[in-house]
Amino acid sequence: MNNQEREQMLAQAKQWILEAGAHIRESIDQPRQVTTKSDAKDLVTDLDEQTEQFFTEKIRSRYPDHYVFGEEGFGDEIASLAGVLWFVDPIDGTMNFVHQKCNFTISIGIYEDGIGELGLIYNVMEDDLYVGMKTQGAYKNGTRLPALKSGGDLEKSILAMNAFWATPNRLIHHEAMQQLVQKVRGTRSYGSAALEFAYVAEGMVDGYLTMSLMPWDIAAGIILVDEVGGKTTTGDGKPLNMLEKNTVLTSQSAIHQEIIDTYIHFK
Repeated sequence: MNNQEREQMLAQAKQWILEAGAHIRESIDQPRQVTTKSDAKDLVTDLDEQTEQFFTEKIRSRYPDHYVFGEEGFGDEIASLAGVLWFVDPIDGTMNFVHQKCNFTISIGIYEDGIGELGLIYNVMEDDLYVGMKTQGAYKNGTRLPALKSGGDLEKSILAMNAFWATPNRLIHHEAMQQLVQKVRGTRSYGSAALEFAYVAEGMVDGYLTMSLMPWDIAAGIILVDEVGGKTTTGDGKPLNMLEKNTVLTSQSAIHQEIIDTYIHFK
C-alpha cells in the first residue's frame, strides 16, 4: 500500500468513524438492549451490533476485496492475515458506555498482509480522533503527537492496569503485580483498551498492561504507539498474534523490558 492509497483509505475511514460516532452521541440516552457474552462482565448492546454492521456494510461496498475482523460477528471468518484486513471494534469499553456514557471508543485498524497501515481510535463523547499512519506519525485531532521520551524510570511512571491482575487469578502471580503497583508512581484504569493505547501514544500514561485482549482491541493502538516510538509485545515480550487472544504490554521503550523481566510471572 503506497502513501496515496493509505491517505485515500484514511479519508474514507475517518468519514465513517465520525459518522458512526455522531450517531452514538445522538442516541446515547435512548433505552438500550443489553446482553452478556462470555460472562456477566462481558456486555454487548444493540448499538455495538448496529455500529459493526454499519462498518461492515460500508467496507464491503467500497472495498469488496478487503476483509473484516470484527468483535460482534458481522465480519468474515478470518484464518489468515493475507490481503487487506480491517479490525473493527464498534464500541470498545461497552461497560463504560452502558454505565457511564463516556470513556468508550470506536477502534479501527487496517492491516495489509499482517502489517499495520492505519489505526483510528475515536473517543466518541470527547470527540477526539487519534490517527496513526505507517511511517507518517500519529495524530490527535490533526495535531502530530511527539515522540515518547526515550529514557524513564519505572518508579516515576504511571501505568494503566486493571486492579484485577493484582488479585489472585489463574494467569499470573499476583504478588509480583502488587510489587509493580508499589514500584510505579501511580496506576490508572480507563476501561477501554483502545483508549489506554491512545493515552500511551499521547504520553498521558507510560504503559498499559493487561492479560487478555483480542486483535480488534489492539490493532489500531499498536500503530499509534509504534509511530511515536513506543513498543508493544505480549506480556512475555513476544510478537503479538493478530489472529487470537493475547497478553499485552504497550509502553515507552525505556520501561518495557524491566516490567517483563521483573514483574510478569505466568503460572
